[in-house]
Amino acid sequence: MQQETLYYISSLAPDVERIGKAIRSHWGVESTHWILDVTFKEDDCRIGNGDGAENVSCYPTICFELNETTPSKNSMRGKLKQAGWSDKFPL
Repeated sequence: MQQETLYYISSLAPDVERIGKAIRSHWGVESTHWILDVTFKEDDCRIGNGDGAENVSCYPTICFELNETTPSKNSMRGKLKQAGWSDKFPL
């Protein structure tokens, strides 16, 4: 068995359950950002003038949310490929 020790700096009171929930919720957000960065290549988008960046940035998030709700067990990349191949996905 392997044990790992992680250290965090926080202003929270020393309540183990509350701190654990805060850490888990943080990594849930980070995993979503990782999918948007890697699968949707959101960081590679170079639109930065005016409202263009804000307008374009909503599309990967909408696609992510729609693909999260599909019953398919495939990866996000696999779901996107299936959606591109068939107008009837995820039926």
